[in-house]
Amino acid sequence: ESVIEDMTVVHDLIRELAIYEKAEQEHTNTVEQLKLDGFGPNKVFDCIVAEVESKVVGFALYYTSYSTWKGQCLYLEDFLVTEKMRGNGIGKLLFDEIISIAKERKVARFVWQILDWNEPALNFYRKYNADLDSGLVNGKLIF
Repeated sequence: ESVIEDMTVVHDLIRELAIYEKAEQEHTNTVEQLKLDGFGPNKVFDCIVAEVESKVVGFALYYTSYSTWKGQCLYLEDFLVTEKMRGNGIGKLLFDEIISIAKERKVARFVWQILDWNEPALNFYRKYNADLDSGLVNGKLIF
C-alpha cells in the first residue's frame, strides 16, 4: 500500500507512462490532486508501489468499478515499472498483489486496458492467460 508521500514519485511515473504511450500532453493531473483523490475525505483510488532499496520503481493504481451484469469489479487504471527496472520480476509482483487484492475483495472481475500496439504489455498479460478482448470500443468525453 502506498502512503501520501509516495504520490510525488507516482506522479513522475504516471508522466513516464504518458510519454511511453505517446500522450504526454494528456497528462494534466497534479501531485496535489493525487494526494486528495487517494488520501482525502472522498478517496476514489488505491495505489500500491514497488520499492527497491527504499526507492519507488513501480506502481499500480486501481479502484472499484461496478458492472450492472456482475456487480463490483476491480479496475486497474495504470500499472508501470520504470524502464530500467523492467525484467526483474517487479511487474509480476505488483500484478500478483493486485490479483490478491481483487480476490480478497471478492470482486466479480478484474479489468484493465492495454494499448493494442504495446506488445510487451500484451505479452505480459498473455502469461496470465488473460482474456484480451478486442470486441469493445472505448468512448470518452474530456472536460
